[in-house]
Amino acid sequence: MEPAELLRHGDQVLVAVVEVAGALVIFVGAVWAAVRFVVEGLRHRTAAVFTPIRLSLGRFLTLGLEFQLAADVLRTAVSPSFNQIGQLAAIATIRTALNYFLGREIGHEQRQVAERERRT
Repeated sequence: MEPAELLRHGDQVLVAVVEVAGALVIFVGAVWAAVRFVVEGLRHRTAAVFTPIRLSLGRFLTLGLEFQLAADVLRTAVSPSFNQIGQLAAIATIRTALNYFLGREIGHEQRQVAERERRT
């Protein structure tokens, strides 16, 4: 096997591992949030208990998206074509925007939770 082919194969394996890691982070976060949603919903039945659950799910989503973006960067690391670079730019823009707005939402929710805790 030639070095370039070996490098491409190794890169494909790394991309797959990072993609799976990102998918697992998102899956675990979704399952964890769903379980907490059911438990807290049955226990308290108030909307205020769901904000911390949303915050945690948002953190999982943000981390999972970062892994997915890392996989996309790895995918184009070995001799990318202009088409791949364009796709990476589009994907990176979309995922960065998603992370930005998720981060803003998480920050807003954290301020609301802290404000509620100060009142009580």
